[in-house]
Amino acid sequence: MPPANPAVDTADVHALLERGRSLSTPVLRAAVGRLAAPMDTVAAYHFGWIDAEGRPADGDGGKAVRPALSLLSAEAAGATAETGVPAAVAVELVHNFSLLHDDLMDGDEQRRHRDTVWKVHGPAQAILVGDALFALANEVLLEIGTPEAGRATRRLTTATRKLIDGQAQDISYEHRERVTVEECLEMEGNKTGALLACAVSIGAVLGGADDRMADTLEAYGHHLGLAFQAVDDLLGIWGDPEATGKQTWSDLRQRKKSLPVVAALAAGGPASRRLGELLAADAKSNDFETFSEEEFATRAALIEEAGGREWTSQEARRQHAVAIEALDGVDMPEKVRAQLTALADFVVVRKR
Repeated sequence: MPPANPAVDTADVHALLERGRSLSTPVLRAAVGRLAAPMDTVAAYHFGWIDAEGRPADGDGGKAVRPALSLLSAEAAGATAETGVPAAVAVELVHNFSLLHDDLMDGDEQRRHRDTVWKVHGPAQAILVGDALFALANEVLLEIGTPEAGRATRRLTTATRKLIDGQAQDISYEHRERVTVEECLEMEGNKTGALLACAVSIGAVLGGADDRMADTLEAYGHHLGLAFQAVDDLLGIWGDPEATGKQTWSDLRQRKKSLPVVAALAAGGPASRRLGELLAADAKSNDFETFSEEEFATRAALIEEAGGREWTSQEARRQHAVAIEALDGVDMPEKVRAQLTALADFVVVRKR
């Protein structure tokens, strides 16, 4: 994984993440509680609040990076952290809408160390609940009833469209033999960067920030999202299943054209060419689902030998540096600047 550039104060970061989770979760639960049965319980299962039998649970609700960013962005604009709570909730609803649909489209059976919604409750419920969460996200913002809420909602809907564009690109790339690094970065900028950029701007908008400040914070969030996704791509191949909650070689099993794969194919050399031959054959294979662990390990080793792993690690660090540099364009309390920097550092050293 990419080493930290500055040292990461994990206690401070975890306190920020916990603050985002604790302030947003009651409002998030109330929003989900508006859903008609059985969508309310299906959503509660997805968020880890209940188990598959409906019993109360304390499941892994995710990293909570986006809620933390929304609260910090409100503080960057001079408002209270609480001002950013509706933004945090709206972004979490959109993020989880995308997870419900992505898991179904990708055929993922595990998320956060348990069966995914479509596996437990069926594809129809995964689609319906995802749609409902997206609708709720807009409701949560619009019911504030202020001009700032309208501006925040426009930014959220734009980010959601980009997120969907990115997922469409991601799926289409799975059926192509070659994808350029530039195409991959564009896709990941849409799929991950757009919503992180939105998270760190709409809290500020609710706090009264003008468009110039919101746009600058968006630039930070966009590049942070690219760093975040680069690390995700590394974890998708080499991550520890105990930490990630996914299968070994997860992205290779789905034939994803992630950054390590694309960079390795573009590198040239014997390992790159051999990898290209194997992946081309995989695309035509009828028994890909029966591949052994050793066959996936071979592909991962070729990606690493061709330089895809190291290139992606360097790209995560580069995007991290650009994100931090963007903060120089925002006048904000120094404590908030330090906390946004600490969260960016955390993104490139996380293990899940």
